[in-house]
Amino acid sequence: AVRLIESGGGSVQTGGSLRLSCVASEFPFRTYCMSWFRQAPGKEREGLAAITVGGRSKFEPWDRFTISRNDGMNTLYLQMRDLRPDDTAVYYCAASPPSWCSRLLDADRPYWGQGTQVTVLE
Repeated sequence: AVRLIESGGGSVQTGGSLRLSCVASEFPFRTYCMSWFRQAPGKEREGLAAITVGGRSKFEPWDRFTISRNDGMNTLYLQMRDLRPDDTAVYYCAASPPSWCSRLLDADRPYWGQGTQVTVLE
């Protein structure tokens, strides 16, 4: 079974930075495309960044968020900077097998972690 565990969330002041991690296990991480999403209370889940196999392509529509992966450590990262109160949300990583490696910022991903809370203080 695909297992994804996020960490690195917490409380941070406006303008601060955080790096989220997502450790993967029980599946061949290096062959999967990976994505980061977030969901704030009362809002839909939204895609933040995605990365394909081997990091060949990245999709980073948010200038403040940078995605990366370390296949040797089975870990996905999201570096976030200049955080604002409206970035407060639960942040999730998602895994997509090769047949699902399209529209990686759409929320219909097959595998999800449990999420990590990020709170940005005024």
